[in-house]
Amino acid sequence: MKIALINENSQVGKNELIFSTLKSVVEPMGHTVFNYGMYASTDQAQLTYVQNGILAAILLNSKSVDYVITGCGTGEGAMLACNSFPGVLCGHVEDPSDAFMFAQINDGNAIALPFAKGFGWGAELNLQYIFEKLFSGKSGQGYPLDRVIPEQRNKKILDVVRETAFYDLVTILKNLDQDLVKGAISGEHFKEYFNANCQDVKIKEYINTLI
Repeated sequence: MKIALINENSQVGKNELIFSTLKSVVEPMGHTVFNYGMYASTDQAQLTYVQNGILAAILLNSKSVDYVITGCGTGEGAMLACNSFPGVLCGHVEDPSDAFMFAQINDGNAIALPFAKGFGWGAELNLQYIFEKLFSGKSGQGYPLDRVIPEQRNKKILDVVRETAFYDLVTILKNLDQDLVKGAISGEHFKEYFNANCQDVKIKEYINTLI
């Protein structure tokens, strides 16, 4: 699995801690982590949580990555931004049980973490345990066991509702402020990582007109 980490500008100082913790958990599982930044407060690309959602949508819909780890001060803004786009099902995760139940019940492809609220002593341990519960085992298996069948049925219904509710991503991106979109993909390593992993020709062609 290819996993992207995206940090916005208010919590950029925690990027290295989050990145190293994520890698230490998932790389032994055989997954690869791509750090899309922000990396430092001096970065030319200053991502907002709204742009986190745009970037997450581009990466997931183009199949450049399979999963996105993102967040903001509370995690709420990043979650709302991610869920504004097709192809992104993002949960708000504060602790390991949130991570486990989101993976097993909702079977999403992104999480938004609070990187300021409650991020104090032992924060790196909480991150470690969250990532362990999120990626240990196959997702979408249901929890508790007596709820597996209705939960899996509801997830399929939700997928159909979301497919009906959204336009295709390229249409959406073209209708957004183009400077906003360009800002979301202006990170130092975006072009390198995106062009090496993108599997959607239509999205790739449009994005490359911007970069």
